[in-house]
Amino acid sequence: MYDIERYLNVRSAFGSSFAPDGTLAFRMDTTGTPQVWTLEEPGAWPTQRTFYDERVTFSTWSPERNELVFGKDEGGNERQQLFRLDADGTVTNLTATDAKHRWGGWSHDGERIAFASNRREESAFDIYIQGREETGDDAELIHEGDGWLSLGGWSPDDSRLLVHEAYSSFDHDAYVLDVESGELTHLTDHSEDAIRYSSLSWSPDGTGVYCCTDLDADTLYLARLDAETGGIETVEEGGEWNLDGVALDDETGRLVYSRNVDGYTELTVGELAGATTIETFPDPEIPAGVAGGVAFDDDADRFAVTVTADTENTNVYVVDVASGAAERWTQASTAGIPEETFRESELVRYETFDDREIPGYLSLPESVPEEGAPVVVDIHGGPESQRRPAFSPVKQYLLAHGYAVFEPNVRGSTGYGREYTHLDDVEKRMDSVADIKAAVEWLADRPDIDGDRIVAKGGSYGGFMVLAALTEYPELWAAGIDTVGIANFVTFLENTGSWRRELREAEYGSLADDREFLESISPINNIEAIEAPLFVLHGANDPRVPVGEAEQIVEQARAQGVPVRKLIFEDEGHGFSKLENRIEAYTEIVDFLDEHV
Repeated sequence: MYDIERYLNVRSAFGSSFAPDGTLAFRMDTTGTPQVWTLEEPGAWPTQRTFYDERVTFSTWSPERNELVFGKDEGGNERQQLFRLDADGTVTNLTATDAKHRWGGWSHDGERIAFASNRREESAFDIYIQGREETGDDAELIHEGDGWLSLGGWSPDDSRLLVHEAYSSFDHDAYVLDVESGELTHLTDHSEDAIRYSSLSWSPDGTGVYCCTDLDADTLYLARLDAETGGIETVEEGGEWNLDGVALDDETGRLVYSRNVDGYTELTVGELAGATTIETFPDPEIPAGVAGGVAFDDDADRFAVTVTADTENTNVYVVDVASGAAERWTQASTAGIPEETFRESELVRYETFDDREIPGYLSLPESVPEEGAPVVVDIHGGPESQRRPAFSPVKQYLLAHGYAVFEPNVRGSTGYGREYTHLDDVEKRMDSVADIKAAVEWLADRPDIDGDRIVAKGGSYGGFMVLAALTEYPELWAAGIDTVGIANFVTFLENTGSWRRELREAEYGSLADDREFLESISPINNIEAIEAPLFVLHGANDPRVPVGEAEQIVEQARAQGVPVRKLIFEDEGHGFSKLENRIEAYTEIVDFLDEHV
């Protein structure tokens, strides 16, 4: 039996990029926070390239030189800055402002970078380009935006940039921006319905843009947009499941696209044989689970991909395009815990109040007592997200110590089509909480679950779901664990980062039009109903869900006589990135569960 600290020392390697000479860069959390490491061959001893207490948020090689750009924020404040790491280890801060910066890619000649930033106005993102050796205020503003802009990369001739605009998580537009003139061409015919356009990629000849979209469909499919007229053609149908990502090498036309099949990733590898036809190669020989973050090497003969599964901690595999043969390059440690002790989840479905079937993943400990195991109902955030069969050291700890874990994908989750995702919008919000009630009733009917020891656990929007479940259905719960959760939708929307308020109002309802409703569903206004012991954790620097949400729920729950623990980390934001903080947080969570469950 290993303690929680040992499980939290299970490492992850992810986020890879190939240098022109074939060196692989990736992020790994061996030091306690993700840093940049490099490898020259599979299984070799990796070289650490960055040495910060703070997390590195991404890294990507130059297409022409042995240098890379990486991102880093401070204390979880999400104000990402961009840095260049040279071959000799020299690090140069390229941005050095207090704004947020969203990476947009290297030009093909490696001389310039592009990014989106809210330097001019905190609530809006503009588009900038900058020379590789320029810093700070040297960046050139080439387009002023009025919303949530990001970039899809440079055209093959480096004359244009792909621009993506999000109005909400499910409502997007795509544009082409001329770098010299600043002219912006709107590619997508935006109807009154919310339409997704994601994973934008240039065609090799620069005349087309490949993307995933759900235009006129319930699920995402692969499409090609004409780069001048916006005319759209279907390349690969989505069918029952979302085709939710594509990586395309704009020199060779080789591509990899992913299909989300009930949470599991299916990768298809191919090469463009025409504008809308793909010649496919053998499927990659990678473990069944969740895969993403595809990065081609210089010749697109192989690609790196991050892979994780219930029983496989996260690592980077390199796949040969022509054969599908795959080799694991990174050896992220399992902290000495035997891999054969990791437990696999079962994909299940349960019936909810309106006869709809809700999918989820149930994991049981190896040994279940006669009275049934206690169970942690772990609710994902978002709500536009999905629990998938990925490795979780905390889940494996709970399973090893006798807890079952249930991870439902209630209405509003992604992965099951547009209609399903919108079933919890605004006035339907509490229907998703009712799905949690149905989950508890389904669990309690199982002989392998102890219905008197059921715990609600969740983070961010999942934290709201925990608080709502505890206040709406107080009799069901033995305890609740709320991490960086929303207690009051009104104060949350008033105080969240201005750059994201409009996106969140599209999902939850607006302060101008829906204030009364938002107040009615806020757990803080139903706190008198709560009965179960509560543990509230938060980061003081959280820009998404401000720490005041934690402070107010703790104060009012304690006033009701509820046993409450509170843990605030002064050097964290929306979640906990530092190993020492994760160890403290989950050590206390384990102690809380031991005390009350």
